[in-house]
Amino acid sequence: MPIEIVCKIKFAEEDAKPKEKEAGDEQSLLGAAQGPAAPRDLATFASTSTLHGLGRACGPGPHGLRRTLWALALLTSLAAFLYQAASLARGYLTRPHLVAMDPAAPAPVAGFPAVTLCNINRFRHSALSDADIFHLANLTGLPPKDRDGHRAAGLRYPEPDMVDILNRTGHQLADMLKSCNFSGHHCSASNFSVVYTRYGKCYTFNADPQSSLPSRAGGMGSGLEIMLDIQQEEYLPIWRETNETSFEAGIRVQIHSQEEPPYIHQLGFGVSPGFQTFVSCQEQRLTYLPQPWGNCRAESELREPELQGYSAYSVSACRLRCEKEAVLQRCHCRMVHMPDSLGGGSEGPCFCPTPCNLTRYGKEISMVKIPNRGSARYLARKYNRNETYIRENFLVLDVFFEALTSEAMEQRAAYGLSALLGDLGGQMGLFIGASILTLLEILDYIYEVSWDRLKRVWRRPKTPLRTSTGGISTLGLQELKEQSPCPSRGRAEGGGASSLLPNHHHPHGPPGSLFEDFAC
Repeated sequence: MPIEIVCKIKFAEEDAKPKEKEAGDEQSLLGAAQGPAAPRDLATFASTSTLHGLGRACGPGPHGLRRTLWALALLTSLAAFLYQAASLARGYLTRPHLVAMDPAAPAPVAGFPAVTLCNINRFRHSALSDADIFHLANLTGLPPKDRDGHRAAGLRYPEPDMVDILNRTGHQLADMLKSCNFSGHHCSASNFSVVYTRYGKCYTFNADPQSSLPSRAGGMGSGLEIMLDIQQEEYLPIWRETNETSFEAGIRVQIHSQEEPPYIHQLGFGVSPGFQTFVSCQEQRLTYLPQPWGNCRAESELREPELQGYSAYSVSACRLRCEKEAVLQRCHCRMVHMPDSLGGGSEGPCFCPTPCNLTRYGKEISMVKIPNRGSARYLARKYNRNETYIRENFLVLDVFFEALTSEAMEQRAAYGLSALLGDLGGQMGLFIGASILTLLEILDYIYEVSWDRLKRVWRRPKTPLRTSTGGISTLGLQELKEQSPCPSRGRAEGGGASSLLPNHHHPHGPPGSLFEDFAC
């Protein structure tokens, strides 16, 4: 008895669908097998980008002369933008700055500066002992001698005390100061503080920063006016020249702030006897820029002393410290005017940057000759001196504010980051019509393409040929025709093969239906 076997095959009827539907289904099957969709190509990105000219140079469409010209225009504009951007960046990296000067409004009261004065002669000749001459031979050039005036090779003296020598042999302000007035009020030697410099024992008026004297008006008569006797008869004779030998007569004066130690041998000016010297001052507040625009030294946030031996940092204090370290390194000692602080000398050059906030005093100096004939006789009688002595030894110093105003000089950055970004944005918009968002678009597209390529390298392609669902095999039409062991349908109908039943030769259902029955 013959046995009939019926095989029911389920497959997609692709032949009956339109070409567009076929392509869509195939793409969906590939997408389901391979993952997310492929990234946009360059033409698609160029057509949607906000970068001017990119869509016309790289967008979809035929290649021709017009597209070539657009590409050349785009590249030329891009090169011009890059050149301008490089020029702007070079200008910014030079850190240019400018100086702005702003006069301050007049104030009712202004703090008077410190005034330091030193007699150019360090040691009074009459105050030197034999031991002093022996110990100061290298400074004064005087030969050591014994009590009889003869030099002895075996002289022995105790170790010197330089502070004591300077205090004893230096010019005493009480003897030099003949008159003193400040803002119409009498002052004396007690209003001066002793300070030691390269000129020995010196004196500073208004030295205390905690109790600075105010000046309530500008002009002569509103500042410090002193008359001094320089005592030329006490000047040392010159036996031989040394590095410290001085041929001048007079005093050295420095006008500075209370926080700054005197550096009078470098920053002071001279006042000659026989003249009245007028010094008109104006306060100047300077503000410098730190790195990278300048080289100033910013203040410590902790407000701690930055230099040992000084309450605040200043260029003068730094220079004195450098001198002390050089002397300490060479001879293991220090001079009296150098800071008394612990620590050894430092090797290498000593660098003293300017503080970022600095107060200095501009000076205008003028002078007139004193005394006249009438005042010479009067002063000679008053101080029991002759007229020649008065002309050779007396001087008057008048220090005052020109006006109770100050000048503020400030360094400012001439080309900052905001100006650089503004110029770059203008050049970018002029040449390529781009903005920050356009750059983000380009970066996003680069990221999209790079990430897709990385995923293709990391993941293996999975394209299964058949799947089984519910016990029914689903095959493609072409695969079914190639793999089916049954004879073709036309052959069965034409040849009348005995293995096929007549009632299974026709499809079940109307033509174009989703399922067909085949009998093997």
